[in-house]
Amino acid sequence: MVGKKQGAGEARVSESERLLFGGPLRYDMGWNQHRDAFLELSLRAMVRRLPSLLASSFRLAWQADRRAARTVLAAEVGRGLAQAVGLLAVNSVLGRLIEGGELEGRLRGAAPALVAMAAVMVVSTLLRAASTYATGRLEPKVERVATELYLERAAAVELAAIEDHAFHKLLDTAQYGAASARRMISYSARVVNAAISLIAAAGVLTVLHPALLPLLATMTLPSAWSALTNARRRYESFHTWVQHARAGHLISGLLTEPAAAPEIRVHGVGPFLLRHYRAMSETAEAEQARLARLAARTGLIAAAWTGLATVATYATLGGLLLAEAMALSVAGTAVIAIRTGSASLDTLVLEVNALHEEALFVGDLQRLYVEAAERAIPVGGAALPDDPREIRFENVSFSYPGESARPALDDVTLSLPLGRIVALVGENGSGKTTLVKLLAGLYTPDRGRILWDDVDAATADRHQLAERIAMVAQDFKRWPFTARVNVAVGRSSAPLTEERLATSVAEAGAEEVVADLPRGLDTLLARQFNGGHELSGGQWQRLGIARAAYRRGRILIVDEPTAALDARAELEVFEKIRALASTGQTVVLITHRLASVRHADLVDVLDQGRLVESGTPEELLATGGVYAELYSLQAEQFTAPRAS
Repeated sequence: MVGKKQGAGEARVSESERLLFGGPLRYDMGWNQHRDAFLELSLRAMVRRLPSLLASSFRLAWQADRRAARTVLAAEVGRGLAQAVGLLAVNSVLGRLIEGGELEGRLRGAAPALVAMAAVMVVSTLLRAASTYATGRLEPKVERVATELYLERAAAVELAAIEDHAFHKLLDTAQYGAASARRMISYSARVVNAAISLIAAAGVLTVLHPALLPLLATMTLPSAWSALTNARRRYESFHTWVQHARAGHLISGLLTEPAAAPEIRVHGVGPFLLRHYRAMSETAEAEQARLARLAARTGLIAAAWTGLATVATYATLGGLLLAEAMALSVAGTAVIAIRTGSASLDTLVLEVNALHEEALFVGDLQRLYVEAAERAIPVGGAALPDDPREIRFENVSFSYPGESARPALDDVTLSLPLGRIVALVGENGSGKTTLVKLLAGLYTPDRGRILWDDVDAATADRHQLAERIAMVAQDFKRWPFTARVNVAVGRSSAPLTEERLATSVAEAGAEEVVADLPRGLDTLLARQFNGGHELSGGQWQRLGIARAAYRRGRILIVDEPTAALDARAELEVFEKIRALASTGQTVVLITHRLASVRHADLVDVLDQGRLVESGTPEELLATGGVYAELYSLQAEQFTAPRAS
């Protein structure tokens, strides 16, 4: 509609957003979704919530460093009281100096008050230094404690939560809560100081003349309105644009990412990414310009209101003097009290507003704590059998949230005999990887059961289940640490011993890989750091298998273990896998190279999420089904004559 005001989420959608990400990267900030955030940013709500905000800040500080928290609180209270005493001393000095009599006598009479003023200034300076030091100690500790809680809760949620875009949005916004918690300490300290100073100034003004106090409040209300209005806009904009900001960081990160560097240079992708980074940035800049324009307009309105209120305040003070309703010394004290009170009230409003705004982001962090607890991996449950005979899938179905109507697994029933090699084969998208993720407890079925003998995995102790699984995923994590850690992270809770490392490396056939590294197992496997070294895909594959061997899980899940290996290395890896199975370890093998599964004890063939065949390799070849067809197609690649 022409003339409609543009809101935080209504800025022009760049072509880059449409091309790279399929549409606008904005979150809906409708009234119903974020009503609490808007209601909280009102003057009445701000005042009402001030005690709880201060209490929340003090709890964070107390948790981080009790001694420093006590120091900050005592110092800021002391500074506020010192300012009150200073105002009383000023009133006393002015009264002594303006009253009649000899100048020498008036100065002598004012001396005690002057000494008191000097003492107050010294004490206030010392208290400020103590508060600054203690705050400097507190802030990083508060941020660390809040960040640790954030990371701890995020790491403990189900995999489905991490893959949920709504939960990931909460992760995005909540990560700023730790820095906000840090800033809340300084804001809270200044709020306490400004509040006590204001109370002191207001008390003096009330005693001098009751009409001065409401005028003081009128002078400061415009700045309060301006600050709250701008804070509300910033908070709304932040939540609306957080995904857009993440996308911009993603593009800039790709330009310096080692994995993308070869293709960027060979295909000339750099200018393409830079062009779209610029377009994304310009869209975000337009939003910042909108906020700046609105803030400037709001500031002008507030300044005009403040100017009128100031003129009215000093006109009232002049009228009281002309009407001889106030002594000159009292008027002088009133001017100082008005200026002090106005400054304190300005500071109080601005700091409370800043405290309140930061508290909204800390609120996001606290919401993450709550939601992460609700979506956390369950603790406890039924004990798994010590020595189960089989794991059985009974009518298991599973669909990924938000994806196509066809389930990833559809009514699958099969048995995995333990202590054997079980191969899962099928074309891409047949459900093989989904099945092993369900086996590992990363997901729970939508329907059906996964039984360890008679124990349903859905009710089992998930920690105990994970302890029995070792996995080498097709896209396993290549940790940017030393080779030693890349192996030992397979069982990070176990003592790191050279014997266990050596055994695991040998079981994976990775001795030559380690021997070729400049510093052996202590070689850093991250080229982006000084002294870092990069491995080939096949070398990483062997380290990944060594990691699984180090874990010593009863069930080893291997997804495409030879994808990056040559023919000779492939044979060696499968020999190692067979050796692991011969020791009683169950191996669940996913591979597209069907000739490699000829030594499997059992082959399960999946097609479009359904189990279509099951048997030994020989039985499946003899029946001439899907396995035999896929096997023949691969064999023809080696036997078919080359076209002339």
